[in-house]
Amino acid sequence: MALLKMMFPLQRRVRLAQGLWLLSWLAVLSGAITFCLGLYLKTELLRRAEVMDNSEIHIVPNILMVVGLAAIGTNWFAGRICQDSLDPERFPRWKNFLLAWFALAVLLCSLLVSAMALSYALQGHLEESLKVGLRNGIRFYRDTDVPGRCFQKETIDRLQIEHRCCGNNNYRDWFEVQWISNRYLDFTHKEVKDRIRSNVDGRYLVDGVPFSCCNPGSPRPCLQYHLLDNNAHYNYEHQSEELNLYGRGCRQALVSYYMEMLNTIGPGVLSIMFIQVSVIASMRYLQTAVEGAMALENPEEESEGYLLEKGLKDSLVDLRAAVLGLLKIGPVGPDAEGGAADEEAATRWV
Repeated sequence: MALLKMMFPLQRRVRLAQGLWLLSWLAVLSGAITFCLGLYLKTELLRRAEVMDNSEIHIVPNILMVVGLAAIGTNWFAGRICQDSLDPERFPRWKNFLLAWFALAVLLCSLLVSAMALSYALQGHLEESLKVGLRNGIRFYRDTDVPGRCFQKETIDRLQIEHRCCGNNNYRDWFEVQWISNRYLDFTHKEVKDRIRSNVDGRYLVDGVPFSCCNPGSPRPCLQYHLLDNNAHYNYEHQSEELNLYGRGCRQALVSYYMEMLNTIGPGVLSIMFIQVSVIASMRYLQTAVEGAMALENPEEESEGYLLEKGLKDSLVDLRAAVLGLLKIGPVGPDAEGGAADEEAATRWV
């Protein structure tokens, strides 16, 4: 028994073809939007590639870009099919193409669902990647004269200013690394020598932060150095005072930034997937209604359209047989009769 069966007089078939033609071009536009969303997300991830340890999260924008381009082509063909659907001489040439079209369209919808699922599933990987990448970025902050790292300082400073953050977890991360290059240290100065001697690794560690950690919204002039020394500043208590530094770590800031971006993209992707599903369902109704009309003595009479010729389970079995038949994968020898049945099922689908 056909699933979701509807009757289509000639006028209704014409309206269905016209509506599907408009919907297919809307889906082409949606495909372009999907590609642009993926490209935008990819660009934003590449901007911070220097503070990421791996690029696993890039699979999400890659999927969106591939799906967007494929959706443009797929739905362009859907528009062409709609134009030929009411022409008994031109529509049959699309008959063998439709099964592949349906398979590709369903695959695109599945990939959109996968992209949305991965965007949330990979949040932990994104956070870990930023944790390692930012830790290395802070460690190499001082290497402005080392090839391959000379722009690391600028990258970290711009990141902290743009996202209003400081350090990996917080500003205290800067206390654990030597972020001032040796070329700017006076090794004859007593304080410099004492600090280097007091460190087992011979590093110059200070309780200070780079200028990019300073919060311009603070009424007090920025305090960058001696942050743990209450006597170094007038009317200052580091344990109770609200420092004029950004309190949020850059890892938290970037994770929030990217997740907000994905949360914004998510509803758009869902809307695009809804349009694609509507195109698939409408195309199936149009295909079955037109083929049913062509089988009648008078093609202008009312014909039957449906989504599935049988129940869901039986239709899946027939679909599998049809795909195997198209790929020419069939049993040989004693099972030749089964192969003939698969070929017959394939003929019914296409």
